[in-house]
Amino acid sequence: MTETSQTPIRRRLRALALALPLGLAMLAGAGPATAQSPFSAAVRINDGIVTWYEVDQRALFLEVVRTPGDLRAEALETLVNERLQVQEARRMGVVATPEEIEAGVVEFAARADMGPEQFLRAIGEEGVAPETFRDFVANGISWRNVVQTRFGTRARAQVTDAAVEAALAYTPRLEGAQILLAEIVIPVTPENQESLRADLTQAAADLNFNVDDFSEAARRFSAASTREDDGLTGWRPLNAVPPNLREDMVLLAYGETYGPVPLGPAIAIFQMRGLSEGAFRGPTVTSVDYATVALPSRATEEGAAAAAALRAEIDVCDDLYGQRPAGSFERVDQPLGAIPGDIAMALAALDPGEISFDVTRNGGATTLAVMLCARTVAEPEAGLEAVRQQVYVQALQRYADALLEELRADAIIAYE
Repeated sequence: MTETSQTPIRRRLRALALALPLGLAMLAGAGPATAQSPFSAAVRINDGIVTWYEVDQRALFLEVVRTPGDLRAEALETLVNERLQVQEARRMGVVATPEEIEAGVVEFAARADMGPEQFLRAIGEEGVAPETFRDFVANGISWRNVVQTRFGTRARAQVTDAAVEAALAYTPRLEGAQILLAEIVIPVTPENQESLRADLTQAAADLNFNVDDFSEAARRFSAASTREDDGLTGWRPLNAVPPNLREDMVLLAYGETYGPVPLGPAIAIFQMRGLSEGAFRGPTVTSVDYATVALPSRATEEGAAAAAALRAEIDVCDDLYGQRPAGSFERVDQPLGAIPGDIAMALAALDPGEISFDVTRNGGATTLAVMLCARTVAEPEAGLEAVRQQVYVQALQRYADALLEELRADAIIAYE
């Protein structure tokens, strides 16, 4: 993707888009009339308000750290949520302390490789007031305190060995993947700044899954040097794409468009043109624990009845020991490469506790029921503790989302 000219500070600020929450519900048509007083209420939340000045400042801050999307709408809804979150923090007596706020400012600035004063000067040069940033940090800390106080113990209880194993088994990992995109990059000018985002949103919709027209539009309108090659950026490492964009882009189908995305003094839309094979791989399976039970052929009445009885009697592999006589089944734990090919293929389609009846022996006279007990996967490079923390954070997030939904449902919210 084309990099437009940026100062070192702007480049570092751009990376902070990773730290901001994305995917908030958008409020269509949010925004004051041009004559609207900046300090009048944009929305009333219970006994509190959000002013248009706060909305403008938050939207500007989101723009400075290169957050994509409808920034005014996102700023308004985020501030509504934060008012409710801070009201709950006050009720519980866990509002962020000055010491917590200062530590949060230092931590956030460090993500841009800056000290706190340098960071405040940098965003100040873009028009963001220091109190806007401090409020952003304070609100986040207050909500974190609410969630940890109310749900920390319950979330910790969900970090079981089974949950960690499930996270290991179902969390895909990036492995040297590459992505091919086409891009249309349009500089922001005084003439187009009011309409460019909306125009590109419409263009992305019109060009969705239309590769030829996207290429033609790139040749005609894009300001990037890639216009000479139909907008193609060339293959590049997937991990070079900012994580907040990467998570969306890997889900795109061939020809699907994405954006608009702010790129400093320009805005771009992208189209998926290719994702290298193996872009995502499952965790490395080191061994498989499975059981086999020899039955008469399922083509016979006797075999069909035996298969049905096995399904009814057995939920997990350990049930075999109580339901089946010794010697009537075999349970093994083998490295993946040591498992017979037909059994390995059957196991590949199973979740733990599921049974396949697709394997046969003795020329089809015997059906070999194959049941997956468990897969052992390689420990991630970051270690099991990182996976445990991931499970804990995900549990907290579920509780946090449910609480915020409850707070919104119980609140009196009036948009002005």
